[in-house]
Parts: sequence; C-alpha cells; structure tokens
Amino acid sequence: MFLRESGRATDLKINLEALIKPTLEIGVPGGKEILNFAEALIGPDRSILDKARLELADKLSPAAVSAASAIAANFTKNDRIANGCGIPSEPKMLKASKDIRANLGLNDYRSAENTFKHFPEER
Repeated sequence: MFLRESGRATDLKINLEALIKPTLEIGVPGGKEILNFAEALIGPDRSILDKARLELADKLSPAAVSAASAIAANFTKNDRIANGCGIPSEPKMLKASKDIRANLGLNDYRSAENTFKHFPEER
C-alpha cells in the first residue's frame, strides 16, 4: 500500500489483522490512534471518545479528527443504505477480498447474506 506524503509515495506495510486485534501495530502513522477513535465512535462512553479525539489530534493534527469523523460518517451512511436495500457486493470485489474477508471474519456478518444469496460460490 502507498501513502502520498509531501508529494512522494511512501511504501507502507499494512497489518490488516490489527483491525481485529488492537494490540498489534497496523503500520500506518497514527494508526493506533485512528483505530482507537473509530472504536470510540461506535461505543457508548463519551469520555473514551473525548480521550480518543484528543489523542488523534495530538498524534496527527486537529484536521485529522475532522477527516476521520467525515470518513466514518460517510462510510456508515453508505453502508446502511446498501444494507437496507440488500445490495450485494460485486463479484470482482468478492474475488479480490476472499482472503481478507476470511481472516477478518467479515463473512460472518448478518449483512453478508445480501451478497451470498446472489453469489453463494463466493462464500
């Protein structure tokens, strides 16, 4: 994966397993703070969210908090619309993500049925 930094591409080694095992390093600058913020966004504790917001701002910048918030809100909106409509994932994406879906347990989500009822062979 590449990150564009100051006009140049930087090669990063992303550890996707850190998405489900927060004790692991994800391999992105500020990755731990971003993951903590994302987890706090969906949690019930406002004080944990406030702490995560401050840690993200300290590590990356106050603009990173705004950007992460906007990305999370847009993803949630799009995901809920797709799930509500029963829109399946595309076969091309299913083929490319088979290992990732298995490793992260994504096939176990209830909404995955929207896809597998149309493409059972991709399970």
